[in-house]
Amino acid sequence: MLVRRIDPAQAHPAVRPEYFEGQVRMQALYEPDRDGEESEMVAVFFEAGARTTPHTHDSTQVLQVVSGRVVVVIEDDRYIADVGDFVIIPRGLWHWHGATRDGPACHISIKLPGRTHWDVPRRNWTDG
Repeated sequence: MLVRRIDPAQAHPAVRPEYFEGQVRMQALYEPDRDGEESEMVAVFFEAGARTTPHTHDSTQVLQVVSGRVVVVIEDDRYIADVGDFVIIPRGLWHWHGATRDGPACHISIKLPGRTHWDVPRRNWTDG
């Protein structure tokens, strides 16, 4: 059994900061073997207005909001997710997510290991 607690003090700056805008820190909650059989879980801490750049995933991604409010844009749809909400992003869909401009936020990202495609068009990303 593994018990983990979300703790901003254990979060580290993003390994690839070019995939984010603003201050983002990440805490690995579970890193499975890379055989693709288990989900990876990461707590992502966003300062107010910070966000990912647009991307897609080879597997479905689930975001669970644990603090603040998270804006999620999937294709042309925009959502504001509150604490306790789950957002399910089907594989292959263009999206980005991060804190609203009103304050910081944290979500847990849950997905199977696999490629994230950061080389997608920016489209309406500049609308924030």
